[in-house]
Amino acid sequence: MDGVVLISGSGSNLQSIIDNADDINLKINCVISNKSDAYGLKRAQKAGISTHTIKHDQFPSRGEFDKKLSSVIDVCKPEIIILAGFMRILSTEFTKKYCGKMLNIHPSLLPKFQGLNTHQRVIESGEKEHGVSIHFVTEELDGGPVIAQSTVAILENDNAKSLAERVLAEEHKLYPEVIHWFTQGRLKFKNSKAVLDGKVL
Repeated sequence: MDGVVLISGSGSNLQSIIDNADDINLKINCVISNKSDAYGLKRAQKAGISTHTIKHDQFPSRGEFDKKLSSVIDVCKPEIIILAGFMRILSTEFTKKYCGKMLNIHPSLLPKFQGLNTHQRVIESGEKEHGVSIHFVTEELDGGPVIAQSTVAILENDNAKSLAERVLAEEHKLYPEVIHWFTQGRLKFKNSKAVLDGKVL
């Protein structure tokens, strides 16, 4: 299945997807970043994947940036759009256009701790568990239907860095698996719900 990956940073989740691409029936046609210095672009180039940079600060509005992003995506004709550390809030028009084929990974057990700085916020809140969620992207920020989660225990001596490292290890395992569900046709977005093998998740 043809796909596009959107990134903003180091691209460690991108790397796990690249490493598993053959096994999960995914062909990454392009990696797009809103930051020209994103290390994930180098990861993609090393793997022979075409890259594109669209700097968000060169556009007068979120909508104008999203229009340009959309035009680049459409050239690639993806059947799946994978957000892997893409640190941009997408417009309603954009999310509606690609609704049902756009996935995102978020470092918390949604609906808890939407937004940024999740690891520090989790520790400060006194939670016992933390983790990662993969969800369909809708117009509500980090609010689309959750597809899968992986949980880690919060240890007494944890700080944001140590917790983030353990969560990231789970991200690298879970995201390729969920993408494979989609490329196999097992995972679908129906009636605003995530559906796997015909059952609402």
